[in-house]
Amino acid sequence: MRSFLNFNYKWAFTKDGSAVPTEIRPEYYWVNLPHTWNHIDGQDGGNDYHRGTCYYVKQFEKTDLPENKKYYLEFRGANASAKVYVNGKMLAEHDGGYSTWRVNMTEALEEKNLLVVAVSNDANDRVYPQQADFTFYGGLYRDVNVIAVPESHFDLENDGGPAIAVTPVVSGSDADVDVKVWVTNAKEGQKLVYTIKDADGKIVATREMSAGQTKASFRIPKVHLWHGRKDPYLYSVQVELRSDKEVLDCIETRFGCRSFQIDPEKGFILNGESYPLRGVSRHQDRWGIGNALLKEHHEEDMDLICEMGATTIRLAHYQHDQYFYELCDERGLIIWAEIPYISNHMSTGRENTIKQMKELIVQNYNHPSIVVWGLSNEITMTGSSTPDLIENHRILNDMVHEMDKTRLTTIAAITACDIHDPYIQIPDVVSYNHYFGWYGGDTSMNGPWFDNFHKTFPYIPIGVSEYGCEALNWHTSNPEQGDYTEEYQAYYHEELIKQLYTRQYLWATHVWNMFDFGADARCEGGEDGQNHKGLVTFDRKYKKDAFYAYKAWLSDEPFVHICGKRYVDRVEPETKVTVYSNLPEVELFVNGKSLGKQRAEDHFFYFRVPNEGESTLVAVAGDCRDESRIRKVETFNEAYRLREKGTVLNWFDITEVKGYYSLNDKVSDIMKSPQGQILFKNMMAGFGGGENSMIRPENMGQMMEIMGGFTVLRLIKLMGAANITVTKEQLLSLNAKLNQIKKAEEKGEI
Repeated sequence: MRSFLNFNYKWAFTKDGSAVPTEIRPEYYWVNLPHTWNHIDGQDGGNDYHRGTCYYVKQFEKTDLPENKKYYLEFRGANASAKVYVNGKMLAEHDGGYSTWRVNMTEALEEKNLLVVAVSNDANDRVYPQQADFTFYGGLYRDVNVIAVPESHFDLENDGGPAIAVTPVVSGSDADVDVKVWVTNAKEGQKLVYTIKDADGKIVATREMSAGQTKASFRIPKVHLWHGRKDPYLYSVQVELRSDKEVLDCIETRFGCRSFQIDPEKGFILNGESYPLRGVSRHQDRWGIGNALLKEHHEEDMDLICEMGATTIRLAHYQHDQYFYELCDERGLIIWAEIPYISNHMSTGRENTIKQMKELIVQNYNHPSIVVWGLSNEITMTGSSTPDLIENHRILNDMVHEMDKTRLTTIAAITACDIHDPYIQIPDVVSYNHYFGWYGGDTSMNGPWFDNFHKTFPYIPIGVSEYGCEALNWHTSNPEQGDYTEEYQAYYHEELIKQLYTRQYLWATHVWNMFDFGADARCEGGEDGQNHKGLVTFDRKYKKDAFYAYKAWLSDEPFVHICGKRYVDRVEPETKVTVYSNLPEVELFVNGKSLGKQRAEDHFFYFRVPNEGESTLVAVAGDCRDESRIRKVETFNEAYRLREKGTVLNWFDITEVKGYYSLNDKVSDIMKSPQGQILFKNMMAGFGGGENSMIRPENMGQMMEIMGGFTVLRLIKLMGAANITVTKEQLLSLNAKLNQIKKAEEKGEI
């Protein structure tokens, strides 16, 4: 029988990548896995986290291993490229930081062994991702195991897969289930014994076949369907490889029986019923931990997503931990799974996209939660599609359909991508990443944009793969686009919920993002190194108000929530207080006095509250209550106002001349002036360029469409994500030039 030995304990680690270690040196330090070397410098800003080759070294004796014939090392995640050495001999290398892969080390083993794993997250032109708005944490950040098996065993070298593929097809009240296994070194007379069990462990079907017959078919009568969050029912199948009565090897997997359809008018349909996919995207990292997550971290994430009431998760932008996919199966979340083919198409990266897609499908084929495979994300960020990009997508799309005939393909397209771009026509369904109301435009543009796409291409199911805005612990009674306040984020999501959730044809909507996440190149919002679009903070300790806006629409668990709990000091004599609830009626009390009851079909309740002295607010909805407080102050509490730290120039340091432009003006306003257009275009040309630049001249129009709502200062700070650095002297020089250009409004040129 196969045996598993967890190999996470006691590795020597060094960042000195100059030579492959031949021993454990005193200057190395000890770590346990999972481990990343970027858990601090990958989250603190500056775009300077360590990227290079680091070494993990482990000593072990052969007698430490379970007794068997063959020994495989299993890596659940090594980011991004790795090489494995046993006793000085290189056994394997792997490109791709998010999938499982295995190495046969049997022949290299001696009585005493030195295992060295070289892991690199360095920049290159062949392995995705290379350009993206998140930190590429390096390390052995998931489990490492030793799998010991007999000579005849279920395959361990098939793209890191489980050596079993289960394909259930619902037929009326029954289900036909095909099971395929892969066997290595099968011998004459060996048998395969298949057993299917229901969720209670009762045997549903069983069959014995020769080891050469690796496909078996079953029928489950009166099948119990896997029906999302309403009823995530799971069967299991176990396959034993036997020689006479001896069990040589055994594998087992769970599966669910369900049917689905994505209709361009009716949206997502599960088991013949409308089942709206409304949910979030998720990154796999945490504050102070990076991507080296433990099971309890995955469980907490799942609990928070389920508390919000989501029915779907887009697992971006790479393959996630197998344990999280298992949680999705158990809890009934519908999943979009994708590879990190993102932002910048590399003509030298095709082989890697194919490899990562194969691994994603082979390793995750049995999860009923997954319904679509994502081919790419914002891949036209650097411009329109090219023939090579289109060909790469067609290869991937055809390969996915050949490997998996039960699921669909999709892409996440960037706003600036023309809806007529030919690569939009390749996948089965399409989604777009839109940030109208945060990156340019305003919130009202979102719904009409999708209406136009739907009208233009009524046969293509369209969805929303990303939308959101950033919020930190900044506050205001007059929220504005780009202010990073919790109040603007709440307003933004209220508006987007009302627009998106009332359009049935949208096949899925995914908030960007469920949690704040590490993006070391980011320098905005007052806390560098993070993207703060999460509905929950990076440490998972605080649910922002927008979280409860979604809970009000999606969750069946009765609740009431008063917004603005971190916004206590307020200057206005009468202030707006927002309450969210999924119950039909809310009553608000101020210091025990009722302000009356309100009903709201959109679940958003707005009260005008007298602000005098200190006030205790209590919201009551059914049996639920929530409490908050406000306090009248004479001057605005500056602790609530955005002050960016570590920036070369802040908004309040900028010279402004009445009637003239400055760095604090929006790009769209500056572009109204002919002089402003020339200055801005020259500025952009001076700050970057080249084949992979986001700001090439031919992309200028697209960029203005997306970024017009930014102030010049905010836009330049965001360029850090594209590795563009602008000095204080350059900023002051640009501001001085803007101070000489009259605003278009002043000249009547609008």
